Amino acid sequence: MSIMTLIADPAAWAALATLIVLEVVLGIDNLVFISLLSNKLPEDQRVRVRRVGIGLALGLRLVLLSAIAWIAGLVEPVFDLGLTGAVGEYGAPSFETAFSVRDLILIAGGLFLLWKATTEIHHTFEPGDSEGESHSVLDKKGSAVMSFGSAIVQILLLDMVFSIDSILTAIGMTDHLPIMIVAVIVAVGVMLIAATPLANFIERNPTIVMLALGFLLMIGAVLIADGFGVEVPKGYIYAAMAFSGGVEALNIASRKGRTKKPSQ
Repeated sequence: MSIMTLIADPAAWAALATLIVLEVVLGIDNLVFISLLSNKLPEDQRVRVRRVGIGLALGLRLVLLSAIAWIAGLVEPVFDLGLTGAVGEYGAPSFETAFSVRDLILIAGGLFLLWKATTEIHHTFEPGDSEGESHSVLDKKGSAVMSFGSAIVQILLLDMVFSIDSILTAIGMTDHLPIMIVAVIVAVGVMLIAATPLANFIERNPTIVMLALGFLLMIGAVLIADGFGVEVPKGYIYAAMAFSGGVEALNIASRKGRTKKPSQ
């Protein structure tokens, strides 16, 4: 189908709008990770690492879109554990015993997120006992921050995981490559615009850091479950994140109210 035919097709516009929303929502996980990681850098490097990280996310998505046939093949099983005892309700397997390349990537990405979030939570409580601190520098406040290269490597690893999930979603939504490309570019553009405000908000509100790390733990667990064939509806995940965010917003408003009272 030609570009002009797609432009004149209302169904194509509906598919584009739906896919843009889905891609933006899927990009939240990626954005939270980039924001948390960039805040551990010196202030003069934060904006640059966010732009580079999101640029890498866009580049990876476009490269993967150019190899759709290969991406579609990632869901084909590469080996089977042959377990027959893992049976759930109504005799159905409780988890997959055949694993594809996509499954392995999701499991590896989930494990990385669990490790990273757990390490950061540990560092929050024990600032002087963080692994890899010898490879970091100190900011003006004297707190340990990550090196630029280390941040880019970690962002690149997670970009790969989230990009594959994003492109497989796009493939499932439409067969038209131009629609996929436009949706991905718009979604990554939204990420680029939202990255600095989100990172600044997290930095101004330290309790948000712990909440965001909790989100990363949950996302990591969901990625691992997905890799094992246990599908957790994304709506539940984002509803839980929205509810937690709403409660934390009330906490922030309450703290601000208490600090204003003495001065009145």
